[in-house]
Amino acid sequence: MYDNTVAQKIAKQYQQTPLTNFSSITLDTDLETLNLNWRENDLPEMARTKHVHRLHPYMGKFIPQLVEIFLRKFNPKLVYDPFCGSGTTLVEANALGIDAIGTDISIFNTLLSKVKTNKYDIELLDKEIRDILKRMSKYEKDFLNDEKVNKLFTTKNDYINEWFADRTKKELLCYLRLIKDYEYQDLLKIILSRSARSARLVTHYDLDFPKKPQKTPYQCYKHGRVCTPVQEAYKFLSSYSIDTLQRVKEFNQIRTKADVKVFHDDSRTVDLPKGIDMVFTSPPYIGLIDYHDQHKYAYELLSLKNNETKEIGPAKRGSSEEAKKEYIKGINDVLLHTRDYMTKDGIMVIVVNDKHNLYNPSNVGFRSIGRVERHVNRRTGRRNGAFYESILIWQKI
Repeated sequence: MYDNTVAQKIAKQYQQTPLTNFSSITLDTDLETLNLNWRENDLPEMARTKHVHRLHPYMGKFIPQLVEIFLRKFNPKLVYDPFCGSGTTLVEANALGIDAIGTDISIFNTLLSKVKTNKYDIELLDKEIRDILKRMSKYEKDFLNDEKVNKLFTTKNDYINEWFADRTKKELLCYLRLIKDYEYQDLLKIILSRSARSARLVTHYDLDFPKKPQKTPYQCYKHGRVCTPVQEAYKFLSSYSIDTLQRVKEFNQIRTKADVKVFHDDSRTVDLPKGIDMVFTSPPYIGLIDYHDQHKYAYELLSLKNNETKEIGPAKRGSSEEAKKEYIKGINDVLLHTRDYMTKDGIMVIVVNDKHNLYNPSNVGFRSIGRVERHVNRRTGRRNGAFYESILIWQKI
Protein backbone atom coordinates (compact mmCIF):
# COMPACT_ATOMS: atom_id res chain seq x y z
CA MET A 1 0.00 0.00 0.00
CA TYR A 2 1.13 3.56 -0.65
CA ASP A 3 0.75 5.54 2.57
CA ASN A 4 1.62 9.17 3.30
CA THR A 5 5.15 8.21 4.34
CA VAL A 6 5.93 6.81 0.90
CA ALA A 7 4.31 9.79 -0.82
CA GLN A 8 6.30 12.22 1.32
CA LYS A 9 9.56 10.38 0.63
CA ILE A 10 8.94 10.47 -3.12
CA ALA A 11 7.96 14.15 -2.97
CA LYS A 12 11.29 14.84 -1.26
CA GLN A 13 13.15 12.84 -3.92
CA TYR A 14 11.54 15.00 -6.62
CA GLN A 15 13.50 17.89 -5.16
CA GLN A 16 16.70 15.97 -5.84
CA THR A 17 18.33 14.72 -9.02
CA PRO A 18 17.24 11.15 -9.89
CA LEU A 19 19.64 8.49 -11.09
CA THR A 20 20.59 8.97 -14.74
CA ASN A 21 24.14 7.58 -14.83
CA PHE A 22 23.09 3.94 -15.11
CA SER A 23 26.57 2.61 -15.80
CA SER A 24 27.55 3.79 -12.29
CA ILE A 25 25.49 0.98 -10.72
CA THR A 26 27.60 -1.82 -9.24
CA LEU A 27 27.29 -4.68 -6.76
CA ASP A 28 28.10 -2.16 -4.02
CA THR A 29 25.27 0.26 -4.88
CA ASP A 30 23.02 0.81 -1.86
CA LEU A 31 19.37 0.16 -2.80
CA GLU A 32 18.30 2.79 -0.27
CA THR A 33 20.05 5.47 -2.30
CA LEU A 34 18.20 4.75 -5.56
CA ASN A 35 16.04 7.65 -6.72
CA LEU A 36 14.01 6.34 -9.66
CA ASN A 37 11.43 9.13 -9.85
CA TRP A 38 12.16 10.36 -13.33
CA ARG A 39 10.42 13.25 -15.01
CA GLU A 40 10.38 13.88 -18.73
CA ASN A 41 13.49 16.08 -18.58
CA ASP A 42 15.34 13.44 -16.55
CA LEU A 43 14.50 10.52 -18.82
CA PRO A 44 12.98 11.67 -22.13
CA GLU A 45 10.78 9.47 -24.24
CA MET A 46 13.55 8.88 -26.78
CA ALA A 47 15.62 7.22 -24.05
CA ARG A 48 12.70 5.20 -22.71
CA THR A 49 11.88 3.87 -26.19
CA LYS A 50 15.40 3.45 -27.55
CA HIS A 51 16.19 1.12 -30.48
CA VAL A 52 13.99 -2.02 -30.61
CA HIS A 53 12.00 -1.17 -27.49
CA ARG A 54 9.54 0.67 -29.73
CA LEU A 55 9.06 -1.83 -32.50
CA HIS A 56 5.42 -2.14 -31.45
CA PRO A 57 3.23 -0.42 -28.81
CA TYR A 58 2.64 -2.48 -25.68
CA MET A 59 0.53 -1.53 -22.69
CA GLY A 60 1.83 -2.44 -19.24
CA LYS A 61 5.57 -2.69 -19.85
CA PHE A 62 8.27 -1.26 -17.60
CA ILE A 63 10.92 1.06 -18.95
CA PRO A 64 14.27 -0.52 -19.96
CA GLN A 65 16.27 1.62 -17.53
CA LEU A 66 14.71 -0.25 -14.58
CA VAL A 67 16.00 -3.54 -15.96
CA GLU A 68 19.45 -2.14 -16.65
CA ILE A 69 19.82 -0.81 -13.11
CA PHE A 70 19.07 -4.11 -11.40
CA LEU A 71 20.98 -6.25 -13.89
CA ARG A 72 24.02 -4.09 -13.21
CA LYS A 73 23.40 -4.28 -9.46
CA PHE A 74 23.14 -8.09 -9.24
CA ASN A 75 25.21 -9.02 -12.32
CA PRO A 76 23.60 -12.42 -13.04
CA LYS A 77 24.81 -15.07 -15.45
CA LEU A 78 21.28 -16.12 -16.46
CA VAL A 79 18.20 -13.94 -15.97
CA TYR A 80 14.62 -15.13 -16.41
CA ASP A 81 11.36 -13.26 -17.00
CA PRO A 82 8.28 -15.50 -16.54
CA PHE A 83 6.01 -12.71 -17.86
CA CYS A 84 8.29 -11.51 -20.64
CA GLY A 85 5.62 -9.46 -22.45
CA SER A 86 7.29 -7.31 -25.09
CA GLY A 87 10.78 -8.58 -24.23
CA THR A 88 12.23 -5.61 -22.32
CA THR A 89 14.19 -7.79 -19.88
CA LEU A 90 15.54 -9.96 -22.69
CA VAL A 91 16.71 -7.02 -24.79
CA GLU A 92 18.47 -5.28 -21.89
CA ALA A 93 20.10 -8.51 -20.73
CA ASN A 94 21.52 -9.13 -24.19
CA ALA A 95 22.86 -5.58 -24.41
CA LEU A 96 24.80 -6.27 -21.19
CA GLY A 97 26.05 -9.68 -22.35
CA ILE A 98 23.80 -11.67 -20.00
CA ASP A 99 22.04 -14.87 -21.10
CA ALA A 100 18.25 -14.55 -20.83
CA ILE A 101 15.08 -16.63 -20.94
CA GLY A 102 11.51 -15.39 -21.31
CA THR A 103 8.16 -17.12 -21.12
CA ASP A 104 4.71 -15.76 -21.96
CA ILE A 105 1.26 -17.25 -22.41
CA SER A 106 0.56 -14.83 -25.28
CA ILE A 107 1.92 -15.98 -28.62
CA PHE A 108 1.95 -12.40 -29.91
CA ASN A 109 4.15 -11.37 -26.96
CA THR A 110 6.62 -14.15 -27.68
CA LEU A 111 6.59 -13.25 -31.39
CA LEU A 112 7.44 -9.65 -30.50
CA SER A 113 10.15 -10.70 -28.04
CA LYS A 114 11.78 -12.99 -30.59
CA VAL A 115 11.73 -10.30 -33.28
CA LYS A 116 13.36 -7.79 -30.94
CA THR A 117 16.15 -10.12 -29.85
CA ASN A 118 16.79 -11.94 -33.13
CA LYS A 119 20.14 -11.64 -34.89
CA TYR A 120 19.70 -10.23 -38.41
CA ASP A 121 21.66 -10.07 -41.61
CA ILE A 122 21.11 -6.32 -41.92
CA GLU A 123 21.79 -6.21 -45.66
CA LEU A 124 19.22 -8.94 -46.34
CA LEU A 125 16.70 -7.37 -43.95
CA ASP A 126 17.07 -4.01 -45.67
CA LYS A 127 16.51 -5.66 -49.05
CA GLU A 128 13.42 -7.56 -47.90
CA ILE A 129 11.74 -4.59 -46.20
CA ARG A 130 12.22 -2.40 -49.26
CA ASP A 131 11.24 -5.14 -51.70
CA ILE A 132 7.88 -5.91 -50.08
CA LEU A 133 7.00 -2.21 -50.08
CA LYS A 134 7.95 -1.97 -53.75
CA ARG A 135 5.70 -4.90 -54.58
CA MET A 136 2.92 -3.37 -52.50
CA SER A 137 3.13 -0.13 -54.47
CA LYS A 138 2.51 -2.06 -57.71
CA TYR A 139 -0.77 -3.34 -56.33
CA GLU A 140 -1.85 0.08 -55.07
CA LYS A 141 -3.06 1.40 -58.41
CA ASP A 142 -5.13 -1.74 -58.99
CA PHE A 143 -7.09 -1.79 -55.73
CA LEU A 144 -9.83 0.46 -57.12
CA ASN A 145 -9.74 -0.51 -60.80
CA ASP A 146 -8.92 -4.19 -61.13
CA GLU A 147 -11.69 -6.49 -59.91
CA LYS A 148 -9.45 -9.56 -60.17
CA VAL A 149 -6.87 -7.96 -57.86
CA ASN A 150 -9.58 -6.86 -55.45
CA LYS A 151 -10.85 -10.41 -55.08
CA LEU A 152 -7.39 -11.56 -53.95
CA PHE A 153 -7.58 -9.40 -50.85
CA THR A 154 -10.87 -10.19 -49.17
CA THR A 155 -11.69 -12.03 -45.97
CA LYS A 156 -14.66 -13.47 -44.11
CA ASN A 157 -13.14 -12.42 -40.78
CA ASP A 158 -15.78 -10.31 -39.01
CA TYR A 159 -13.28 -8.31 -36.96
CA ILE A 160 -11.19 -7.28 -39.96
CA ASN A 161 -14.26 -6.36 -41.99
CA GLU A 162 -15.68 -4.30 -39.11
CA TRP A 163 -12.58 -2.45 -37.87
CA PHE A 164 -10.88 -1.47 -41.14
CA ALA A 165 -11.93 0.71 -44.05
CA ASP A 166 -12.21 -1.09 -47.38
CA ARG A 167 -8.92 0.14 -48.86
CA THR A 168 -7.10 -0.33 -45.55
CA LYS A 169 -8.24 -3.93 -45.37
CA LYS A 170 -7.02 -4.68 -48.90
CA GLU A 171 -3.60 -3.15 -48.23
CA LEU A 172 -3.13 -5.11 -45.01
CA LEU A 173 -4.23 -8.38 -46.60
CA CYS A 174 -1.98 -7.73 -49.58
CA TYR A 175 1.06 -7.21 -47.34
CA LEU A 176 0.13 -10.33 -45.36
CA ARG A 177 -0.08 -12.38 -48.55
CA LEU A 178 3.39 -11.22 -49.65
CA ILE A 179 5.13 -11.97 -46.33
CA LYS A 180 5.46 -15.67 -47.09
CA ASP A 181 8.04 -14.89 -49.79
CA TYR A 182 10.66 -13.59 -47.34
CA GLU A 183 13.08 -15.00 -44.77
CA TYR A 184 12.35 -12.51 -41.99
CA GLN A 185 8.64 -13.21 -41.91
CA ASP A 186 8.22 -12.63 -38.17
CA LEU A 187 9.66 -9.12 -38.34
CA LEU A 188 7.42 -8.29 -41.30
CA LYS A 189 4.45 -9.54 -39.26
CA ILE A 190 5.34 -7.07 -36.51
CA ILE A 191 5.47 -4.22 -39.05
CA LEU A 192 2.08 -5.36 -40.34
CA SER A 193 0.63 -5.56 -36.83
CA ARG A 194 1.90 -2.13 -35.84
CA SER A 195 0.43 -0.69 -39.04
CA ALA A 196 -2.90 -2.42 -38.44
CA ARG A 197 -3.10 -0.92 -34.96
CA SER A 198 -2.71 2.59 -36.35
CA ALA A 199 -4.97 1.99 -39.36
CA ARG A 200 -8.03 0.78 -37.44
CA LEU A 201 -11.27 2.72 -37.55
CA VAL A 202 -10.69 4.31 -34.14
CA THR A 203 -10.24 7.80 -32.75
CA HIS A 204 -6.69 9.16 -32.59
CA TYR A 205 -6.93 9.59 -28.83
CA ASP A 206 -8.14 6.07 -28.05
CA LEU A 207 -5.75 3.66 -29.76
CA ASP A 208 -5.23 1.70 -26.54
CA PHE A 209 -8.78 0.80 -25.52
CA PRO A 210 -11.24 1.33 -28.42
CA LYS A 211 -14.72 0.04 -27.64
CA LYS A 212 -16.21 0.20 -31.12
CA PRO A 213 -15.20 1.21 -34.67
CA GLN A 214 -15.31 4.95 -35.44
CA LYS A 215 -16.67 5.28 -38.97
CA THR A 216 -17.60 8.97 -39.09
CA PRO A 217 -15.74 12.27 -38.46
CA TYR A 218 -15.33 13.12 -34.76
CA GLN A 219 -14.09 15.82 -32.41
CA CYS A 220 -10.52 14.78 -31.63
CA TYR A 221 -9.25 15.41 -28.09
CA LYS A 222 -5.68 14.78 -29.25
CA HIS A 223 -5.61 17.31 -32.09
CA GLY A 224 -8.28 19.75 -30.91
CA ARG A 225 -10.23 19.59 -34.18
CA VAL A 226 -12.56 17.40 -36.20
CA CYS A 227 -10.69 14.35 -37.52
CA THR A 228 -11.64 11.62 -39.96
CA PRO A 229 -10.99 7.89 -39.38
CA VAL A 230 -8.02 6.39 -41.25
CA GLN A 231 -8.83 5.08 -44.71
CA GLU A 232 -5.51 3.52 -45.71
CA ALA A 233 -2.65 1.43 -44.32
CA TYR A 234 0.17 1.91 -46.85
CA LYS A 235 1.46 5.13 -45.28
CA PHE A 236 1.87 3.28 -41.97
CA LEU A 237 3.44 0.23 -43.60
CA SER A 238 5.94 2.51 -45.30
CA SER A 239 6.87 4.70 -42.32
CA TYR A 240 6.98 1.82 -39.82
CA SER A 241 9.16 -0.21 -42.20
CA ILE A 242 11.79 2.53 -42.25
CA ASP A 243 11.51 3.05 -38.50
CA THR A 244 11.80 -0.68 -37.77
CA LEU A 245 14.85 -1.05 -39.99
CA GLN A 246 16.57 1.87 -38.27
CA ARG A 247 15.80 0.54 -34.79
CA VAL A 248 17.05 -2.95 -35.61
CA LYS A 249 20.24 -1.43 -37.02
CA GLU A 250 20.72 0.57 -33.80
CA PHE A 251 20.31 -2.47 -31.59
CA ASN A 252 22.55 -4.51 -33.86
CA GLN A 253 25.39 -2.12 -32.96
CA ILE A 254 25.18 -3.05 -29.27
CA ARG A 255 23.79 -6.57 -29.51
CA THR A 256 26.05 -9.17 -27.89
CA LYS A 257 26.47 -12.90 -28.40
CA ALA A 258 24.60 -13.65 -25.18
CA ASP A 259 21.94 -16.33 -25.62
CA VAL A 260 18.22 -15.49 -25.65
CA LYS A 261 15.49 -18.13 -25.42
CA VAL A 262 11.77 -17.31 -25.65
CA PHE A 263 9.09 -19.86 -24.73
CA HIS A 264 5.41 -19.62 -25.64
CA ASP A 265 4.14 -21.51 -22.62
CA ASP A 266 2.44 -21.29 -19.24
CA SER A 267 4.94 -20.01 -16.65
CA ARG A 268 3.32 -22.25 -14.03
CA THR A 269 4.44 -25.40 -15.83
CA VAL A 270 7.09 -24.49 -18.44
CA ASP A 271 10.22 -26.66 -18.52
CA LEU A 272 13.22 -24.44 -17.77
CA PRO A 273 16.97 -25.03 -17.51
CA LYS A 274 18.56 -25.03 -14.08
CA GLY A 275 20.95 -22.26 -13.09
CA ILE A 276 18.73 -19.17 -13.15
CA ASP A 277 20.43 -16.83 -10.70
CA MET A 278 18.14 -13.83 -11.20
CA VAL A 279 14.54 -13.14 -12.13
CA PHE A 280 13.43 -9.72 -13.31
CA THR A 281 9.76 -9.44 -14.11
CA SER A 282 6.58 -7.44 -13.88
CA PRO A 283 3.53 -9.69 -13.47
CA PRO A 284 0.17 -8.52 -14.82
CA TYR A 285 -1.51 -6.05 -12.46
CA ILE A 286 -4.81 -7.45 -11.21
CA GLY A 287 -7.89 -6.26 -13.08
CA LEU A 288 -6.01 -3.73 -15.20
CA ILE A 289 -5.28 -5.07 -18.72
CA ASP A 290 -6.64 -7.82 -20.96
CA TYR A 291 -3.34 -8.69 -22.60
CA HIS A 292 -4.74 -10.64 -25.52
CA ASP A 293 -7.44 -8.07 -26.23
CA GLN A 294 -4.96 -5.20 -26.52
CA HIS A 295 -3.50 -6.89 -29.61
CA LYS A 296 -6.73 -8.35 -30.97
CA TYR A 297 -6.05 -6.88 -34.42
CA ALA A 298 -2.83 -8.94 -34.60
CA TYR A 299 -4.51 -12.14 -33.44
CA GLU A 300 -7.23 -11.76 -36.06
CA LEU A 301 -4.99 -10.63 -38.93
CA LEU A 302 -2.23 -13.20 -38.30
CA SER A 303 -4.61 -16.00 -37.23
CA LEU A 304 -2.80 -16.48 -33.91
CA LYS A 305 -3.96 -18.88 -31.20
CA ASN A 306 -5.69 -17.02 -28.37
CA ASN A 307 -4.84 -18.19 -24.83
CA GLU A 308 -6.71 -15.46 -22.95
CA THR A 309 -8.42 -17.99 -20.65
CA LYS A 310 -4.98 -18.72 -19.15
CA GLU A 311 -4.17 -15.06 -18.37
CA ILE A 312 -3.57 -14.23 -14.70
CA GLY A 313 -5.53 -11.24 -13.36
CA PRO A 314 -7.09 -9.92 -16.59
CA ALA A 315 -9.24 -6.78 -16.53
CA LYS A 316 -12.38 -8.69 -17.45
CA ARG A 317 -12.21 -10.59 -14.12
CA GLY A 318 -11.97 -7.41 -12.07
CA SER A 319 -10.43 -7.12 -8.61
CA SER A 320 -13.07 -8.62 -6.33
CA GLU A 321 -12.04 -10.71 -3.33
CA GLU A 322 -12.55 -13.84 -5.36
CA ALA A 323 -10.47 -12.39 -8.21
CA LYS A 324 -7.69 -11.47 -5.77
CA LYS A 325 -7.56 -15.04 -4.43
CA GLU A 326 -7.44 -16.43 -7.96
CA TYR A 327 -4.78 -13.90 -8.93
CA ILE A 328 -2.39 -14.54 -6.04
CA LYS A 329 -2.82 -18.30 -6.50
CA GLY A 330 -1.76 -17.89 -10.14
CA ILE A 331 1.17 -15.60 -9.32
CA ASN A 332 2.39 -17.81 -6.46
CA ASP A 333 2.21 -20.89 -8.69
CA VAL A 334 4.47 -19.11 -11.19
CA LEU A 335 6.95 -17.98 -8.53
CA LEU A 336 7.08 -21.38 -6.83
CA HIS A 337 7.65 -23.12 -10.16
CA THR A 338 10.34 -20.60 -11.10
CA ARG A 339 12.06 -21.06 -7.73
CA ASP A 340 12.70 -24.72 -8.55
CA TYR A 341 15.06 -23.69 -11.36
CA MET A 342 16.92 -20.98 -9.45
CA THR A 343 20.36 -21.20 -7.89
CA LYS A 344 20.98 -21.10 -4.16
CA ASP A 345 20.44 -17.53 -2.90
CA GLY A 346 19.08 -16.51 -6.32
CA ILE A 347 17.62 -13.01 -6.62
CA MET A 348 14.08 -12.17 -7.70
CA VAL A 349 13.17 -8.57 -8.62
CA ILE A 350 9.46 -7.90 -9.17
CA VAL A 351 7.99 -4.63 -10.43
CA VAL A 352 4.45 -4.33 -9.09
CA ASN A 353 1.67 -1.93 -8.25
CA ASP A 354 0.79 -3.85 -5.11
CA LYS A 355 -1.98 -1.64 -3.74
CA HIS A 356 -3.79 -4.75 -2.42
CA ASN A 357 -0.73 -6.14 -0.56
CA LEU A 358 -0.90 -9.45 -2.41
CA TYR A 359 2.82 -10.23 -2.56
CA ASN A 360 4.37 -12.17 0.33
CA PRO A 361 7.89 -13.61 -0.21
CA SER A 362 7.64 -16.16 2.60
CA ASN A 363 4.70 -17.87 0.88
CA VAL A 364 6.88 -18.80 -2.09
CA GLY A 365 10.22 -19.59 -0.46
CA PHE A 366 11.89 -16.17 -0.54
CA ARG A 367 12.85 -13.42 1.88
CA SER A 368 12.72 -9.70 1.27
CA ILE A 369 16.11 -7.97 1.04
CA GLY A 370 14.92 -4.60 -0.23
CA ARG A 371 12.12 -2.52 -1.68
CA VAL A 372 12.23 0.61 -3.82
CA GLU A 373 9.19 2.83 -4.37
CA ARG A 374 8.79 5.06 -7.40
CA HIS A 375 6.20 7.42 -8.79
CA VAL A 376 5.38 6.74 -12.44
CA ASN A 377 5.03 10.07 -14.16
CA ARG A 378 2.52 9.37 -16.91
CA ARG A 379 3.65 11.80 -19.55
CA THR A 380 1.38 11.11 -22.50
CA GLY A 381 -2.16 10.04 -23.38
CA ARG A 382 -5.33 10.34 -21.34
CA ARG A 383 -4.08 8.10 -18.48
CA ASN A 384 -2.46 10.90 -16.53
CA GLY A 385 -3.38 10.12 -12.92
CA ALA A 386 -0.92 9.43 -10.11
CA PHE A 387 0.54 5.94 -10.32
CA TYR A 388 3.09 4.18 -8.15
CA GLU A 389 5.29 1.12 -8.54
CA SER A 390 7.17 -0.94 -6.01
CA ILE A 391 10.33 -2.82 -6.93
CA LEU A 392 10.42 -5.83 -4.62
CA ILE A 393 13.84 -7.44 -4.15
CA TRP A 394 13.69 -10.99 -2.80
CA GLN A 395 16.26 -13.73 -2.23
CA LYS A 396 15.67 -17.47 -2.41
CA ILE A 397 15.79 -19.30 0.92
